Amino acid sequence: MRGIRRIRHPVAAALLAVSACGGGESDGNGAGRASGGADASGGTTASGGSGGTNASGGSAGTAGAGSGGGGTSGSGPLPEGATGIAAKYAADAGIGSDSAVVFADDFEGAAVVVDLRAKWDVVFDETTLGISTDPGNVNGGTKAVEMLFRLDSGEVGNGLMKQLLEERDLLFLRFYEKFEAGFDVTGAGSFHNGGSISAHYHVDGQSTPGVPADGLNKFLVSYEATVYSDGPPPGDLIAYVYHPEQRDNYGDIFYPTGEVSPNTSLPGNFGPDFVARPNVAPILGKWQCYELMVKANTPGQRDGRIGLWLDGRLIADFPNLRFRDVESLKIDVLSIGGYISPNQVRDNEIWFDDVVAATSYIGPKTPAN
Repeated sequence: MRGIRRIRHPVAAALLAVSACGGGESDGNGAGRASGGADASGGTTASGGSGGTNASGGSAGTAGAGSGGGGTSGSGPLPEGATGIAAKYAADAGIGSDSAVVFADDFEGAAVVVDLRAKWDVVFDETTLGISTDPGNVNGGTKAVEMLFRLDSGEVGNGLMKQLLEERDLLFLRFYEKFEAGFDVTGAGSFHNGGSISAHYHVDGQSTPGVPADGLNKFLVSYEATVYSDGPPPGDLIAYVYHPEQRDNYGDIFYPTGEVSPNTSLPGNFGPDFVARPNVAPILGKWQCYELMVKANTPGQRDGRIGLWLDGRLIADFPNLRFRDVESLKIDVLSIGGYISPNQVRDNEIWFDDVVAATSYIGPKTPAN
C-alpha cells in the first residue's frame, strides 16, 4: 500500500540521489568522496551525505537550435514514438554529432570503470560500478554500465553525474535502464533510481537534500520508480520533484494519475489541460527506454512542464508548473544512478546504457540498418 510518504533523500545531486544523499531520517554526516574532475562547481555529495566531492564541468558540448522531428515542449501535444532525434540515426550511430544533442554516452569507450571519467564529472562508487560485456546485460553495442547495490542495513548508492557547460531552460534526457530479475527493495524507506535533471541543486560541490526549492535557489526532477506505490517491484514510475510549491522539505512525488504525495488528498496544480494517465511500473529483467523532459517556466508564468516517456510512449505529462521566479535559475546538471536505504533483502543490480541529452525529443533507438 502507498501509506504515508516520507522520503528523506532526494535524488541526490545529479546522481539521481544516488550515493549522494545521506541515510535514514537525516542527511547524515559521512564524508565519502566521489571520483570526478578537479575542483569546480556542480559536484555531489557521496555516500553518507555531507562530505561530497567537487566535480568539474566536463565536455558536455554546446547545442545548436535543435533539429529533427522531435518537436518542442510548448503548450501543445508532446511527441511520441520514433519521431525524435534518434529516428535519424540507426542504432544511435553518430547521434552525438546532432546539433540538438548536448551529451551522449553509449559506454563503448569504457574498458574499466575509471574510463567513465572521460565523459562524466562524478563517478561513484567505483567499488560497486562495473562495465558489463555480458550480451544479456547490454542494450546495444558491447558494453553497458552495471551498478551493484550490496545488501546493507544502511544506505547504498551509485551514480554518474554530468555538469553542462551551458545552462539551459529545456532539456530532454533519454537513457536505457534494466532492473535485474528478482530486484527487491522491500523495507526501503528511501529508494531512488533512473535519471534526473536539475538546476543549481548542488552548492559548492554538495547536493542539498531537505532544503526546499523557493523559486530562487534550485529545482530538480527525477524520473524513477517509487516504493510509495501499489505497483509491482520496483514500483510505479513517477516524477520526484523539488519545486517552489512542494509540500515538504523533501521533494514531491507526481504520479501520472495527477495524484501528488505527500498529502494526496490535495490535487496537483497541473491546470485545466492536464490528462490523467494510469500508473505503470517497469518490467524486471528487461531493457526499457526512459525519457525525461524538463522545461523551466518563464518567470511570472506557469508554463513549466515535465514529460515522462517509457519505450517511446508518453506515460505522464505535467504542465502548468512553476520551477523558478528568476531567469538566471537554469538547468545545469543531469545524472543517472540509484540509491537504496536500507537495502535489507538482497544484493540488487541495475544496468544503464545509451544515454543521450538534447534540446528536443530524442525517442527510442532505431534498429541498425
